[in-house]
Amino acid sequence: MPKRDFGYSRNRDMYSASYEQYYFNDSPKKIKPIKRNKKKKGNSLQKIISITFFAFLLFYVLPFSFRNYIVNVFPQNENKMLNINYEKFLFPTNEYLYKDLFLGKYIIKDTEYSHYIMKDMPETYERKILKTRLQALANEYRRLKPSIYVWDYENSSYVNIEGETIYPAASIIKLPVLIEMFREIERGEFTLSDKMILEDYYRASGSGKLQYSQGGIAHTMDYLARIMIENSDNSSTNMIIAKIGGMPEVNRAMKHWGLKNTHISNWLPDLDGTNTTTSKELVKMFYNIDTTNIISNQSKRHIADYLGHVKNNRLLQAGLPKNAILLHKTGDIGFMLGDAGIVKTHTGKKYIVAILVKRPYNSQQGKNFIVKASKIIYDNIAY
Repeated sequence: MPKRDFGYSRNRDMYSASYEQYYFNDSPKKIKPIKRNKKKKGNSLQKIISITFFAFLLFYVLPFSFRNYIVNVFPQNENKMLNINYEKFLFPTNEYLYKDLFLGKYIIKDTEYSHYIMKDMPETYERKILKTRLQALANEYRRLKPSIYVWDYENSSYVNIEGETIYPAASIIKLPVLIEMFREIERGEFTLSDKMILEDYYRASGSGKLQYSQGGIAHTMDYLARIMIENSDNSSTNMIIAKIGGMPEVNRAMKHWGLKNTHISNWLPDLDGTNTTTSKELVKMFYNIDTTNIISNQSKRHIADYLGHVKNNRLLQAGLPKNAILLHKTGDIGFMLGDAGIVKTHTGKKYIVAILVKRPYNSQQGKNFIVKASKIIYDNIAY
């Protein structure tokens, strides 16, 4: 039912009543029209006084009363106004994923480069027999998802089994951290003898004993790098990452190297597996450390010393004979187990191998698979 227009109905009824009374009333007397009084001309002085009075009320009395009486009667919230930083709202990751500083503001700079520092390994042919044997081994472990990449120095042959599939990096992410640390040393940013003080916010659970050390003590960068690799110490890793510019700087460096899938997103320990890599990119890093000038010979000697004294010898090392030499880095976060490094056989041949295995949490099958795969690879290449 449409809404009535009360104004229109009232006017109509009023005029209808007047019309009926005028034309149908028995009395000859007619209704006299209403006389409207004409507006009297006002005094100009009176208008000025009225305007001044109302202006005084509007601009002085009312604001004064509000500030001194009404506000006190009705207490206001201390935060009178919600301040919103719209720049942070629109770009929430700028402060911790920034790549550059421009006009005092952090910005995310394009990380595409015209050329990459690291070289790809030359690949001639894939070793079919070795690949078949490794795939047969994987079929024996149905609950595992392995990623394997092997590269042979002698003839540039290789094996690629899910080598470009992205996996959690676990503690193997410490390898690119180590590389970038030495690159910054060579740029003159600091030296191996420089020291860092252990603060509480660097402490990390998981592997390594530095987390239990007394705070406020300074440690050399050489010591921090050594325990980061040899003992897989998480606290020292966090200290080194902070020293070289934080996670954004490490990621920028890895992009410049040409690594597309190796990325650090979290401080150690990264138990959720957000730091990522691939077995092929791990092999690429070892290849460049060993064969290119990405770092100096002096830095290479330090890195080889660290990688040659890794305490965890239960993975790749367990599948090698005692007279083989291994420079490597391991990683373990429960649902992913991995090992990657350079192997020098007793016959003088060299190859690089990276094995990453997704497994049921802490399943012993992951370790058994890596040990057996390491032996198969060694026997196929060494002889």
